Amino acid sequence: MPRIVQLLASPVHRYVGRPADGPVPVPPGELMAEIHVRAGLGIVGDRYFGKPAHRDASVTVIAQESLPPGVDLTQVRRNVLTAGIAVDELIGSVLSLDSGQGPVSLRVRRPANPCAWMDTAIGPGAWRALRRRGGVRCVPLNDGTLRVGPVEVSVSD
Repeated sequence: MPRIVQLLASPVHRYVGRPADGPVPVPPGELMAEIHVRAGLGIVGDRYFGKPAHRDASVTVIAQESLPPGVDLTQVRRNVLTAGIAVDELIGSVLSLDSGQGPVSLRVRRPANPCAWMDTAIGPGAWRALRRRGGVRCVPLNDGTLRVGPVEVSVSD
């Protein structure tokens, strides 16, 4: 069964400046058991919530199968880590995730292309390895809650 493995809502940008300088430390509490999503705005408490420049990309989803073992959301800076869902194939679709509180529908807009920071955060070669597997950027279509654990999934046009 598909699962939500991790959820991240971070109030800070950790990858600023040059990768050689290293990331800002992980703030406490950015990995969460549940997140609250608002239509057109993103994830409550996240650094991109309600930002006009990110309205079409305020929620990012990545498949655990795309990541090396042991890598998590604190390194790749995506919001939703799933298992059993081929998210990179869903561009242009609506992905609906229901973790028990009703479906949260996400319009999958574009790839979430990895950046050079991945070689620092994960290890040498990670940037290239994540190309075309870096997850997707989405706009939430309705308000709702997502929780870590089993999730019902539907995909539509």
